Amino acid sequence: MSEILVLVEHVDGDVKKVTLELLTLARSLGTPAAVWAGPGYSDAAKARLAEYGAEKIYVATADEIGDYVVAPKAEVLAHLVAERSPAAVFVAATGEGKEIAGRLAVKTDSGVISDAVGVGEGFVAEQSIFGGGVNVHSRVTKGTPIITVRPNSTAPVAAAAAGAEEKVEVALSDAARAARIVERVVQEKGARPELTEAAIVVSGGRGVGSGENFSIIEKLADALGAAVGASRAATDAGWYPHQFQVGQTGKTVSPQLYIAAGISGAIQHRAGMQTSKTIVVINKDAEAPLFEIADFGVVGDLFQVVPQLTEEVEKRK
Repeated sequence: MSEILVLVEHVDGDVKKVTLELLTLARSLGTPAAVWAGPGYSDAAKARLAEYGAEKIYVATADEIGDYVVAPKAEVLAHLVAERSPAAVFVAATGEGKEIAGRLAVKTDSGVISDAVGVGEGFVAEQSIFGGGVNVHSRVTKGTPIITVRPNSTAPVAAAAAGAEEKVEVALSDAARAARIVERVVQEKGARPELTEAAIVVSGGRGVGSGENFSIIEKLADALGAAVGASRAATDAGWYPHQFQVGQTGKTVSPQLYIAAGISGAIQHRAGMQTSKTIVVINKDAEAPLFEIADFGVVGDLFQVVPQLTEEVEKRK
């Protein structure tokens, strides 16, 4: 089967969940080959990539790849596209990933598809547009298909593979060294899981009423060991930080359990959470659109329902 390159997303040597999703997707269409660009590669990382189907792992660990902004990773991929002629290149549809994909498309004179939610036979990509109201299918017609895939679009499934390593040496161009990273600041993290990787997400919306009231949402999340999310209305109002926004213009999540409290369910929000396995909606408006996709719904005041739910969860610990 044809080789499909998958750019590995990693932080401090840890492979991100989205990479496992991309390897799973690539496995359904060809032979996955992971591309590790930058420092931090380890035996643990190799084992993780092989566990999820990477038949080959191209390793470019030169420190300077991580010393500059974005461009070096695009050059590593361009080198491999020229040398290996892969069937396609999959990249996570993150801010950095989409920029890498765009640069790679220019370097290889290829077409690029962004924000795919699925990829089928012939590398036909499915995209969700207009806030999730319309699905379209696209295909690259020139060069090597370069596709960025939204996180949480594919469930990662382990399937052990060889994980054969191959070292890659790339001489970076002067252009790739144009923007150097001069400082890194580690963001403080709480005890809650990362939003896009959490198995349970509890989100609050306009119905929460204020930033202070989000403590109700946080207490339920902490009782469940969940991440906290918010609707665009809540983040635009300044009630919760924008990095926790769930929706088409925010994060896409697909947890085992998604609890939405005080969220009416505009198309924009649904686009970011509608693939969740079980959806629970709490809203005093029985006509709220989010009830249409809910597995369980509670018509009631969230200020009464959520604290009682938190109390019941705490009793079962």
